[in-house]
Amino acid sequence: MSFTDERFDVNLSILFTELPLLERPAAAAAAGFDAVELWWPWVDDPAPAQAELDALRSALEAAGTRLVGLNFYAGRLPGPDRGALSIPGVESERFRANVPVAAEFAASLGCTALNALYGNRVDGVAPAEQDQLALENLVFAARAASQVGADLLIEALNAPESPQYPLVSAESAVEVVGRVNDTTGLDNARFLLDLYHLAVNGEDLPSVIKRFASRTGHVQIADTPGRGAPGTGSLPLAELLAQLRAAGYTGWTGLEYKPSTDGSAASFGWRG
Repeated sequence: MSFTDERFDVNLSILFTELPLLERPAAAAAAGFDAVELWWPWVDDPAPAQAELDALRSALEAAGTRLVGLNFYAGRLPGPDRGALSIPGVESERFRANVPVAAEFAASLGCTALNALYGNRVDGVAPAEQDQLALENLVFAARAASQVGADLLIEALNAPESPQYPLVSAESAVEVVGRVNDTTGLDNARFLLDLYHLAVNGEDLPSVIKRFASRTGHVQIADTPGRGAPGTGSLPLAELLAQLRAAGYTGWTGLEYKPSTDGSAASFGWRG
């Protein structure tokens, strides 16, 4: 397996989680990475104290790791919350309270990619009403991202693991990207192309790449089955990433896989 001309970053919310949050950037740097991404680290708090934000910023800067992707607040991931955009009430309010906090934090570190999970379907509320709220919240997030020079990322998850999540195909996520851009006129919403989720959904990945590479703002990978490192499953990840590069994608590729049983530091042998 050979990966050439790739720009890999490490997701510190799934790798190196055996370490405290503030120790993970240095661990990623020691493993040979100078770029990282994160799910919103404070799973119960969309607006943590400034001291906590400052401490994480200092840890990233001290390690020499660049933050290239950050999720808006979405509860506890991976897990039952899986986002909050389409839930009326408190979860939607938490998301909106987080947007300026996350955007300012990202901007302070030069991060230009902010990911917003769409949210799970809930019982007792019409899907159309949920979709309207999701669009309003995504538009709100896209405008905040634009103010700090960032893109808003929207991704599809996989149906087996996230059965209540409405966006379980590349096309459905790209359609939402289009609706957000049409509403804002900013053209800063982009597709987050996660090869693992799309593979679990049974999509034709070369076709997805051909159709949507030009609308892709970020890529994430894990092998399948198992959501492990490249080479632990059956996905031809090197070939698929080469296809993305050939189609014009020039951004980062996030490593969003589960660590090996020997720990996160031992999970990068596939790099050679």
